[in-house]
Amino acid sequence: MLAQLPAFPGAEGFGALATGGRGGEVYVVTNLADSGRGSFRDAVSKPNRTVVFNVSGVIRHTERIQVASNITIAGETSPGVGIVIYGVGASFSNSKNIIVRYIRFRGSINMPRGKCTLTADDAQDIIFDHCSVQWGRWDNLHIQNSNNITLQHCIIGEAIDPQRFGALLERPTNLTIHNSLWIDNTSRNPKAKAAIEYINNVVYNWGTGGGFVGGHSAADHYQDIINNYFVAGPNSNPGFFSMFSATDHVYHTGNMTDMNRDGILNGRAVADTDFVKKEGPTFIAARQHKAPIPVTVTDAATAFTRILTNAGASLQYDAVDQRLLDYAKTIGKEGAIFKTEADAGGQPDIAITYGPKDSDADGIPDAWRSKQKLKQKSTAINPKTGYSYLEEYCHRLIAERSKQNALQQ
Repeated sequence: MLAQLPAFPGAEGFGALATGGRGGEVYVVTNLADSGRGSFRDAVSKPNRTVVFNVSGVIRHTERIQVASNITIAGETSPGVGIVIYGVGASFSNSKNIIVRYIRFRGSINMPRGKCTLTADDAQDIIFDHCSVQWGRWDNLHIQNSNNITLQHCIIGEAIDPQRFGALLERPTNLTIHNSLWIDNTSRNPKAKAAIEYINNVVYNWGTGGGFVGGHSAADHYQDIINNYFVAGPNSNPGFFSMFSATDHVYHTGNMTDMNRDGILNGRAVADTDFVKKEGPTFIAARQHKAPIPVTVTDAATAFTRILTNAGASLQYDAVDQRLLDYAKTIGKEGAIFKTEADAGGQPDIAITYGPKDSDADGIPDAWRSKQKLKQKSTAINPKTGYSYLEEYCHRLIAERSKQNALQQ
């Protein structure tokens, strides 16, 4: 296999070398049932699989879904608007080597109090790409004691009662979060008790608890905060940085903040003093983290524009993600922090559609295989690229759908 092969083209950060289910079994999700043959729960219950979808719609579940190790979840293969996992959340805890792309994970007020929509505790080598994580009942996302994790091009938003927090990151090491939208969480966008690089993100309409929250604990934390944009919305207090102390070792550069809510992106540069309230962090003069595949860094304004057209399951946005993106596009004028997902309009139905014919259920449609004159098994590795032929199909599918979207804009 090629050295330093990214999980897929465009994978960056500390989780970018995950191999997922490459070369293993192919499992086709064929229905929206909570369990049983052809369900998403069954698909992720065993390791060494690439999970593809021949159906779109909302998967409503009443028990938490546990994801096994060595799995690729290829949400980009779902037709139409794609897949929503809605109900009581999913766990990647105690698992390793996972690739997750183009999936929406949403909790609900029916989850137990204190539950997060997505957890990845005691986990390693995971990359979440173009995912949405919403409606958690404490935090949307929780990562603890984990290593080599990337969250990229995601939407983390609209956490609900009782806390309405974005994410709690407790003692993860080698964590990358980049090019993601944090929106309509009252605080913790994220709370970083972590060794983290936080690059080219947008934080929009944080609430009274503040935007990016320091670790503020006896343990030492190491945060590289680079070229992010903090944009106040209707619910925002002045604290786009809060709760930093001397045990937070902060390198920061290129960050911007826009607090005037005038509908125009015209912010100012972030200064050391923005971190300091009663106390502040220990400022570091140089970057502290070096991922095996570095994040491609742009200025904060460029990242803002890109994120509002590309974050989340962007091959086709559903109504929830589109509403959140539309809030952010008002640059301060719209946005809301809700108590329940019902207050926000609830989880709408998504039209159930089915994908193209795949006679041998190997993840590659018959028509595409025929057009490409592909004779190899989908799980076989192309020696020229290091990817399986199924992965190459997924990469081209994303490129084609993204090109179509660009032409329609």
